[in-house]
Amino acid sequence: MSTEGALAGITVLDLSRLLPGPCCSMMLADHGARVIAIEDKRFIADDLFITTVNRNKEHMSLNLKTLEGKEIFFRLVERADVLLEGFRPGVVHRLGIDYDTVCKINAKIIYCSITGYGQTGPCRDRAGHDVNFLAHSGVLGLVGAPDRPPSIPGVQIADIAGGGMNAAIGILLALMAWERIGKGQYIDISMTDSMVSLLPLTLFLQQRTGEDPKRGETLLSHRYACYNTYETADGRYLSIGAVENRFWKRLCDHLGMPAYASLQYDEKRRLEIVDFLRTTFKQKTLAEWESELADMDICWGPVRNLQEVLQEPLFRQRNMVVDIRDQKGETTTTLGVPVKLSETPGSIRTPPVNFGESTIPILRGLGYTENQIKEFANKGVY
Repeated sequence: MSTEGALAGITVLDLSRLLPGPCCSMMLADHGARVIAIEDKRFIADDLFITTVNRNKEHMSLNLKTLEGKEIFFRLVERADVLLEGFRPGVVHRLGIDYDTVCKINAKIIYCSITGYGQTGPCRDRAGHDVNFLAHSGVLGLVGAPDRPPSIPGVQIADIAGGGMNAAIGILLALMAWERIGKGQYIDISMTDSMVSLLPLTLFLQQRTGEDPKRGETLLSHRYACYNTYETADGRYLSIGAVENRFWKRLCDHLGMPAYASLQYDEKRRLEIVDFLRTTFKQKTLAEWESELADMDICWGPVRNLQEVLQEPLFRQRNMVVDIRDQKGETTTTLGVPVKLSETPGSIRTPPVNFGESTIPILRGLGYTENQIKEFANKGVY
């Protein structure tokens, strides 16, 4: 088993900020890539340096609007395999670091751009955040109760799943293609595109019924008792996902209502069944239900909060919640590596670095002298 990771030997330059790009480059870094995150120090004032996505990386402060900063960047490009950026369309052209320009320096570069709406189309220049991409794609309209406004998820689905994960997939595909065709390529990741790609079941249901799915009224969204959430006696919640009848039948038998087993998707009595489960589950606490349902094969799960997740034995045993030493040598909790590879496993090798902490070592590695590095500091190059 190799301890280097599947992407050992790959160098990634990450010009992105916030969540989408840094999440992507963290995934690559977890699996062995050398990731150099590059940001202008003027962004420190925004207080949006999210440390939880900056492990296993080097971080460099660099002003790309200076001639010296551009020169340093292009030296890094010469040695890189992947460039990742998350600017709005047109910004990289104004900075002079667009794909065509970078290709002249390194023809084999894989260049990935993450934006809200993509590099083409009528919305390319529109600003946005996670909620806007969810809304535009139709995803947000399906989240929540039917008699309430759409509910904004408490996690950034478009940013992380749409931007970060799809960018990582695109980069990995391009790396595989590079082995075959011997050249890099440009990757255009739209977070809104990615959210539209989450709608295959929604489209299937629409094509089958001829009706647009409505919020809180679909097969897998609160309409039926077998796929729902229920409040417990202590104000907590549990989830039931007994889609297949064998699971549903076991639950009905256990709750003393075997007659409901054959009425799983009965439209006339669905509200009656939902009300029965609401009343039933509210009679005991979540802990009592966890104990009672623990060994039942019915597709159920408690609705956990973050603190419970961090203490959950499942995630501790699977190394999805781990303790590491931070920069000060103190123990801190972080999230683990979800993709488990048997021969080249990912790992958490270093804690998040501070903003710009790696700048001077990187400059030294590029061959700059101490006097040059001091001069760069005086000129505001980093």
